[in-house]
Amino acid sequence: MFCRNHIKTIFMVLLSTTICTLTINNVPYEDIMKNVMNSSIVEHFFHEEACACMERCLAASEDKWFTERFRRDVPPLLSLCNSTLPDHIYTWWQSLQSKSKTSYTKVIQELFTVVPGEGHYSDAGPDRCRTCAVVGNSGNLLGTKYGKLIDNHDFVFRMNKAPIKGYEKDVGSRTTHRIMYPESATHLDNSTHLLLVPFKTLDLQWLTSTLTNGTIKRTRMKVINKLQADKNKVMVMHPAFMHYVHNTWLHIKARRSYPSTGILVLIFALHICDQVSVFGFGANSKGYWYHYFEKMPKFFWRTGLHSGGIEHDVIKELQKRKLIDLYKGWTSWCF
Repeated sequence: MFCRNHIKTIFMVLLSTTICTLTINNVPYEDIMKNVMNSSIVEHFFHEEACACMERCLAASEDKWFTERFRRDVPPLLSLCNSTLPDHIYTWWQSLQSKSKTSYTKVIQELFTVVPGEGHYSDAGPDRCRTCAVVGNSGNLLGTKYGKLIDNHDFVFRMNKAPIKGYEKDVGSRTTHRIMYPESATHLDNSTHLLLVPFKTLDLQWLTSTLTNGTIKRTRMKVINKLQADKNKVMVMHPAFMHYVHNTWLHIKARRSYPSTGILVLIFALHICDQVSVFGFGANSKGYWYHYFEKMPKFFWRTGLHSGGIEHDVIKELQKRKLIDLYKGWTSWCF
């Protein structure tokens, strides 16, 4: 994949050749440079950009709908230095599944003795073009042969226990980040980052436990007590980021409701990537939704041809405004 820096290099070689040719033909050097520097093409290539991608940079978007929602000041990932939660966010987060009497501060301190406590992905700039594939679990992936396209991205995000083996042609074979919570955890190889979505304090405690002594064997249900994962590749989504998606992107008012893992990962990708492609979200052409890795059930969850779901509306709006690339499968497809 060519990035802006590669194009600049090629352009400079061609420019040098042209100048040499014109100079040999007695065209004044000053006239050559004057015409070149006034060229809109040169301005395009040498103007400082938000990223090195040729087609689109999310960070540079001036779309009003997007800029009203996209907040750079909200940290996507938890670190030792940004772990203090404002009271209203802590109260909201504690209300999601179960309140804890355990000291949050103590839990955080213990966690960051086991996993890295520094920040991640703060390298955005004109030299970076990070492409990301957010791969959902919908049955509309079957038969698409999207595998190679998915694998061609820099980052490939997968959720929960979604398998790859046997489905490579449609879902790809690479995984750079596996997003999970304790109840959906699965073992990882040493090349994959674990991104925990914590819905309660106990989830943070489980992460510390499962990577060390394995004392926590149950949260809301029985969980993996000793998880295979590279500790140095473990990250935690920030509760403040979850609150931001809930309030700013979805405008959810209902109590004890929270964003799905899918929409959390998608908005996360918007923050750490320059271009985002989305696969395996939504229903099939008849409005049915099911996992690609499950045997086709006798009864489907029928979402309807025109779902009014807030999350689906946000994804459709992102696609409409060409802020993401949404891959729908071979057949007629809807949310």
